[in-house]
Amino acid sequence: MDCLFCKIANGEIPAQIIYRDDLIVAFDDINPQAPQHKIIIPQKHIATLNELRGEDSELIGYMVQSAVMLAKQLNIAHDGYRVLFNCNAGAGQSVFHIHLHLLGGRRMNWPPG
Repeated sequence: MDCLFCKIANGEIPAQIIYRDDLIVAFDDINPQAPQHKIIIPQKHIATLNELRGEDSELIGYMVQSAVMLAKQLNIAHDGYRVLFNCNAGAGQSVFHIHLHLLGGRRMNWPPG
Protein backbone atom coordinates (compact mmCIF):
# COMPACT_ATOMS: atom_id res chain seq x y z
CA MET A 1 0.00 0.00 0.00
CA ASP A 2 1.33 3.43 -0.91
CA CYS A 3 -0.29 5.48 1.87
CA LEU A 4 1.59 8.49 3.22
CA PHE A 5 0.01 8.25 6.67
CA CYS A 6 0.61 4.48 6.91
CA LYS A 7 4.27 5.19 6.15
CA ILE A 8 4.39 7.84 8.88
CA ALA A 9 2.72 5.45 11.35
CA ASN A 10 5.22 2.72 10.43
CA GLY A 11 8.20 5.06 10.78
CA GLU A 12 9.10 4.86 7.08
CA ILE A 13 8.62 8.61 6.63
CA PRO A 14 9.79 11.03 9.34
CA ALA A 15 7.29 13.29 11.08
CA GLN A 16 7.16 15.35 14.26
CA ILE A 17 5.39 12.67 16.29
CA ILE A 18 3.81 14.11 19.45
CA TYR A 19 1.96 10.99 20.58
CA ARG A 20 1.90 7.30 19.69
CA ASP A 21 0.22 4.22 21.12
CA ASP A 22 -1.13 0.92 19.81
CA LEU A 23 -4.18 2.57 18.21
CA ILE A 24 -3.18 6.05 17.02
CA VAL A 25 -0.33 8.33 16.01
CA ALA A 26 -0.43 12.13 16.35
CA PHE A 27 1.96 14.51 14.63
CA ASP A 28 2.42 18.09 13.47
CA ASP A 29 0.67 19.07 10.25
CA ILE A 30 3.25 20.02 7.59
CA ASN A 31 1.03 22.90 6.40
CA PRO A 32 -0.39 24.29 9.65
CA GLN A 33 -3.54 26.39 9.52
CA ALA A 34 -3.25 27.50 13.16
CA PRO A 35 -0.45 27.91 15.71
CA GLN A 36 -1.29 24.42 16.93
CA HIS A 37 -2.29 22.07 14.10
CA LYS A 38 -1.94 18.38 14.81
CA ILE A 39 -3.03 15.34 12.81
CA ILE A 40 -4.35 12.27 14.61
CA ILE A 41 -4.48 9.05 12.60
CA PRO A 42 -5.43 5.50 13.42
CA GLN A 43 -2.73 2.86 13.04
CA LYS A 44 -5.37 0.91 11.08
CA HIS A 45 -5.74 2.04 7.47
CA ILE A 46 -9.25 3.30 6.69
CA ALA A 47 -9.36 5.47 3.56
CA THR A 48 -12.42 7.66 4.29
CA LEU A 49 -15.16 8.06 6.84
CA ASN A 50 -17.45 6.35 4.33
CA GLU A 51 -15.53 3.11 4.91
CA LEU A 52 -16.06 3.01 8.68
CA ARG A 53 -17.66 -0.13 10.06
CA GLY A 54 -19.47 -0.70 13.33
CA GLU A 55 -16.35 -2.12 14.92
CA ASP A 56 -14.54 1.17 14.23
CA SER A 57 -16.81 3.19 16.55
CA GLU A 58 -14.54 2.78 19.55
CA LEU A 59 -11.51 3.77 17.48
CA ILE A 60 -13.17 7.00 16.32
CA GLY A 61 -14.20 7.78 19.89
CA TYR A 62 -10.64 7.14 21.02
CA MET A 63 -9.31 9.52 18.36
CA VAL A 64 -11.61 12.26 19.66
CA GLN A 65 -10.65 11.56 23.28
CA SER A 66 -7.00 11.73 22.25
CA ALA A 67 -7.62 15.14 20.66
CA VAL A 68 -9.03 16.37 23.98
CA MET A 69 -6.00 15.01 25.85
CA LEU A 70 -3.62 16.69 23.40
CA ALA A 71 -5.56 19.99 23.55
CA LYS A 72 -5.05 19.99 27.31
CA GLN A 73 -1.34 19.18 26.96
CA LEU A 74 -0.92 21.95 24.36
CA ASN A 75 -2.72 24.46 26.62
CA ILE A 76 -5.43 25.22 24.06
CA ALA A 77 -8.31 23.45 25.80
CA HIS A 78 -9.44 26.41 27.89
CA ASP A 79 -9.45 29.03 25.12
CA GLY A 80 -10.94 26.68 22.54
CA TYR A 81 -9.94 24.43 19.70
CA ARG A 82 -11.41 22.76 16.65
CA VAL A 83 -11.43 19.09 15.66
CA LEU A 84 -12.52 17.97 12.25
CA PHE A 85 -12.55 15.17 9.72
CA ASN A 86 -12.67 15.86 5.98
CA CYS A 87 -14.29 13.16 3.84
CA ASN A 88 -13.26 12.87 0.19
CA ALA A 89 -11.62 15.41 -2.10
CA GLY A 90 -14.65 17.71 -2.35
CA ALA A 91 -14.39 18.36 1.39
CA GLY A 92 -10.63 18.85 1.34
CA GLN A 93 -9.35 15.34 2.13
CA SER A 94 -5.98 15.05 0.39
CA VAL A 95 -4.58 11.95 2.11
CA PHE A 96 -6.90 8.97 1.91
CA HIS A 97 -6.32 7.60 5.39
CA ILE A 98 -8.82 9.01 7.88
CA HIS A 99 -7.34 11.69 10.07
CA LEU A 100 -8.59 14.08 12.66
CA HIS A 101 -7.31 17.65 12.61
CA LEU A 102 -6.75 19.37 15.95
CA LEU A 103 -6.41 23.14 15.52
CA GLY A 104 -5.99 25.82 18.16
CA GLY A 105 -3.95 28.70 19.42
CA ARG A 106 -6.00 31.31 17.57
CA ARG A 107 -9.64 32.31 17.23
CA MET A 108 -11.50 30.00 14.86
CA ASN A 109 -13.89 31.74 12.47
CA TRP A 110 -17.27 30.45 11.31
CA PRO A 111 -18.17 29.36 8.74
CA PRO A 112 -14.84 27.59 8.31
CA GLY A 113 -14.62 27.89 4.54
